[in-house]
Amino acid sequence: MVWMVTQQFVIKGKRRRIWGGAFLCWVLLMLVTPKISHSPNHHHYADMRNFLGVPNTLNVITSFPFLVVGVLGFVLCVQGGFFNISLPGEVWGWALFYAGIAGLAFGSAYYHLKPDDSRVTWDTLPMMIAFSSLFSSFIVERVGERIGLSCLFALLVIAVLSTAYERTCNDIRLYMMFQLIPCIAIPGMTFVFPPKYTHSRYWLWAAGAYILSKFEAFADMKIYHANRYTISGHSLEHLCLVIVPVLLSIMLVHRNRKCQRIGTFKQLL
Repeated sequence: MVWMVTQQFVIKGKRRRIWGGAFLCWVLLMLVTPKISHSPNHHHYADMRNFLGVPNTLNVITSFPFLVVGVLGFVLCVQGGFFNISLPGEVWGWALFYAGIAGLAFGSAYYHLKPDDSRVTWDTLPMMIAFSSLFSSFIVERVGERIGLSCLFALLVIAVLSTAYERTCNDIRLYMMFQLIPCIAIPGMTFVFPPKYTHSRYWLWAAGAYILSKFEAFADMKIYHANRYTISGHSLEHLCLVIVPVLLSIMLVHRNRKCQRIGTFKQLL
């Protein structure tokens, strides 16, 4: 009994250190990094071809797989029985995640039809909502339902504020950190907090797919040249990003609740 109480205090102390460290890192980054404004070339992509009267055709078309995956995932999540979701808090998080993915299809297509500062918000906001809900779902699974739901509402508020800050101050630091932190935190927390479900390796694969998509976006023009102007890195980024919810959907289908016992490193994966 004493050992169990001691372990609970250790876990709570570990949680406080993690959240405190994350907050301090965020404050430090905002203090030491200079303002990052939108580049004049931010809205100029490698492939801006026009097919059948649709501007930036491939960038627009490659946005619609998000709609298919998002709508299908949202329906299966709300309907229940197909995805292995055992906690009510998880339903909220996953439903919002798939809703954000579906919204990203419309926001991305709308933005790429005429890329400019006034439209980019509709491209970034659905993605921020998807990030918020996905990270909170991970916290519900690994840390606890109560703290996960608290993080969900807090992250949604931060997402809206970050988007508003980007628009009013022309500073994309909060937006960049909002995307970067989950990519670091999810793999790190995977090895710190034991999973409640099997097939948790899909979290790492999804994080890897997201990182790969960022490299494709960074090498937009180089990829476009390398494949002889067939498809650009930005269009490939869209297709690679779709793999993230697909991998997580496969995880939700196949995972099962783990028995409550001390796990090994192999169980963490």
